[in-house]
Amino acid sequence: MRVRRLLGLALATAALAGAGAIGATAAQAAAYPTITSADCADQGGTVQTVPYGGTVCVLPDGSRVTVA
Repeated sequence: MRVRRLLGLALATAALAGAGAIGATAAQAAAYPTITSADCADQGGTVQTVPYGGTVCVLPDGSRVTVA
C-alpha cells in the first residue's frame, strides 16, 4: 500500500512539473510573438523602426508584431 502511494505521488509530481514547463513555454510564445522581415513582406506588411521600441512589422489589419 505504501509503495502505491509513493508511486502515485511521484507520478503526480512529474505530471505537474511537465504541465508547468509546457504552460510556461506556451505563455512565453503567446506573450512575445515574433516574425522575420521576409515573412512580414510576404504577408503584405511593412517593417518599421519604432524609437525605443525596436523593429516591428505592421500588418495590413493594423496589428504590430515584433521582428526577430
